[in-house]
Amino acid sequence: MTIQLFPITPSQKIRRNLREAELVEHVIRREEGRLAASGAVVVETGQHTGRSAEDKYIVRDPETETAIWWDNAKAMTEEQFERLLADFISFASHKDIYVEDLFAGADPTHRLNTRIVTEYAWHALFIRHLLRRPEAPELESFVPEFTVVDLPSFRAAPLYHGTRTETVIACDFTKRIVLIGGTSYAGEIKKSVFSFLNYLLPAKGVMPMHCSANVGKDGKSAVFFGLSGTGKTTLSADPRRELLGDDEHGWSEQGIFNFEGGCYAKTIRLSKTAEPEIWQASNRFATVLENVVIDPISRSPDFDDNRLTENSRSAYPLEAIANASPTGKAGHPKNIVMLTADAFGVLPPIAKLTPSQAMYHFLSGFTAKVAGTEKGMGSEPKPTFSTCFGAPFMPRHPSVYGNLLRRLIAEHGVDCWLVNTGWTGGKYGEGTRMPIKVTRALLDAALSGELKQQQMRVDPIFGFEVPLALAGVDTKLMTPRDTWRDPAAYDEAAAKLAAMFHENFAKFARYVDADVVKAGPSLGRQEAAE
Repeated sequence: MTIQLFPITPSQKIRRNLREAELVEHVIRREEGRLAASGAVVVETGQHTGRSAEDKYIVRDPETETAIWWDNAKAMTEEQFERLLADFISFASHKDIYVEDLFAGADPTHRLNTRIVTEYAWHALFIRHLLRRPEAPELESFVPEFTVVDLPSFRAAPLYHGTRTETVIACDFTKRIVLIGGTSYAGEIKKSVFSFLNYLLPAKGVMPMHCSANVGKDGKSAVFFGLSGTGKTTLSADPRRELLGDDEHGWSEQGIFNFEGGCYAKTIRLSKTAEPEIWQASNRFATVLENVVIDPISRSPDFDDNRLTENSRSAYPLEAIANASPTGKAGHPKNIVMLTADAFGVLPPIAKLTPSQAMYHFLSGFTAKVAGTEKGMGSEPKPTFSTCFGAPFMPRHPSVYGNLLRRLIAEHGVDCWLVNTGWTGGKYGEGTRMPIKVTRALLDAALSGELKQQQMRVDPIFGFEVPLALAGVDTKLMTPRDTWRDPAAYDEAAAKLAAMFHENFAKFARYVDADVVKAGPSLGRQEAAE
């Protein structure tokens, strides 16, 4: 028997397309995890509690040579990959194997038949939640177009396989196979699928997006770009709007569609009051709770306990969210929201972007990590610029995605917004976190069309339009400089952030039109205003 490029020996036990209840039984019987009181499966991933970005490689061959943005990717030779593949095959021949045949993509025109081969039952359960599950007749004729082989207990040999460590995520896009070894973090599996779709779809004129999306009762959809910690999952899980998905979508000639069939939500400090939909989905049978601490007696999860990681996660199927879209598809978006957690306290709670500004901020992908959350960060917030709001998963040059997005925005008359879910009244440690009720109120007004009718001011540094007021929102919040005790300190912080934007964007300047370069912040505007 052959699973695409991955042969399986007759002596192996192959468990193919098991459903959720049976996979839960396997997880418990094999002692891969424990049951929470709710029936959720609780697992720990050991030393890898997040993605191993430095251990991800793409095979450099004649097809990928000119297609990959090699400044942002580590190359592996064809010979190194063949050695790794041979050793994966040998290693797997001594293991029981789980196989899940799934769809990546809700749109049948663009979906990818994906086969996941893994040694862990809980990884099979995880990816069964996260991708889209074929019906029985579809499985009978299923032919895989892409394969991910996930062997967490495999250890790469750096000198022999050309890797940095014993951990490896090796992507051969030409042969359509990814090998994952040396890590139990399940997110590597879904991000490998996402990375391949990001490579494949632009050539078909489809825009792949690291975003969440939802649809209003009026049928108008909205897209939410944002890095981890900016509120992408929380803000899209709105009980008044239908959820398409929380992480990965495509935008085709027909509209937007979810790549996935589930959600992978961060759970640290998850609140039943603030996020009832996610809380409920995380406390149900067969949900996978990754690195969540549970009480040894009651078996109830403690979402406030970060002793394992700040990156604790919950994986569940979309149907666990009451208002999730059954189709995963919607028409062209009417609004695009770019989320940033500005720990410098400089950006307004919301700003309206021109198409050029939207491309500038999309390519910038700005957010900020809070001081003290990582070893060695010191006392200052750390700016993070992750192009396209997902640089680790975007194998082609950012201008490919940026130009696609700009064209689609223009064709469909999309309104674009920059939303700061970070700090106001000062930087982290001095100011306060933007109130979630303020963010929701402003977003509601933006998505309904009300906000763009309000009187606007042009920000003197960043050049975008900022509403002067909205009923129910403290007017002072709309002008960040007015919220600081020391306006001169705000000016200094704003100038510093503007300079960071310019320094980061320099690498894109020769790939975009002049109007996009000019759409960035300018200290000259502030001087002219004064």
